[in-house]
Amino acid sequence: MLKQCMLCPHNCKVNRANGEMGRCKCNDKIKIALVSLHKFEEPCISGENGSGTIFFSNCNLNCIFCQNYEISHLGKGYEVTTEELANIFLEQQKRGAHNINLVTPTMYVIQIIEAIKTAKQNGLNIPIVYNTSSYENVETIRMLEGYIDVYLPDLKYYSNDLCNKYSKVNNYFENASRAILEMYKQVGSPQFDDNGMIKKGVIIRHLILPNYMQNTKNILKWIKENMPEDIYVSVMTQYFPSYKACDDDKINRKINKKEYQNIENYIYDLNLKNGYMQDYVEDEDEEKYVPEF
Repeated sequence: MLKQCMLCPHNCKVNRANGEMGRCKCNDKIKIALVSLHKFEEPCISGENGSGTIFFSNCNLNCIFCQNYEISHLGKGYEVTTEELANIFLEQQKRGAHNINLVTPTMYVIQIIEAIKTAKQNGLNIPIVYNTSSYENVETIRMLEGYIDVYLPDLKYYSNDLCNKYSKVNNYFENASRAILEMYKQVGSPQFDDNGMIKKGVIIRHLILPNYMQNTKNILKWIKENMPEDIYVSVMTQYFPSYKACDDDKINRKINKKEYQNIENYIYDLNLKNGYMQDYVEDEDEEKYVPEF
């Protein structure tokens, strides 16, 4: 499959097995930037011990506001083999991680599946989380059935204008929404253990961008109208201008209290029942939560 890569909607068809790189700047080698016990995910994912995150280098999107631009845009990281990745999964389990959290994994799906097989043969038994921008091909998500316990998809944009302007892609919503429906088909709504930790299911994330309240409302409305009533939604207010966003007059600031309350009220108007919304803290320094890669 890497000889004519069509893992994501770019469908570059490059021969990654021969060292060629497409839009995501990945060849056939796995590249990661950080392995950590991350405590700033949703409560049911981080818990007390932290989520066993593996931050993969590179990305198939080019969001100008990416908080992790050092790894997504600049490619910071180091190469590991499939066997080494399997061992990392097992090490995270030994450290007490509640789950294995694959952050921006789309480009490495083929290798990740092999690593999961190996790790499970050697005792891996904690849930595996697929933490994605959702710019996915449905066919790729179908390959993951049976390997992924929890899908954590971000649903960023509703309009083509926004995804084109800020992530340099077309048809983001069309591809992302189809992929999320497939994710739900596989694992359903969240199921929790006795300690409130998620074992299986989908949680849809959405990051509020300043000045684009209608984008957020359109996303939430789609979720309400197209997903089951018990779906979990995580509305994130942690945005701060990073990377090239500082030069854009629409998104060169954090959201303000009025915008926060606008979306909070809309969530209640829609009667979305389950999920999370980050608190609004006016003087919060969100940058301190970004990992050091």
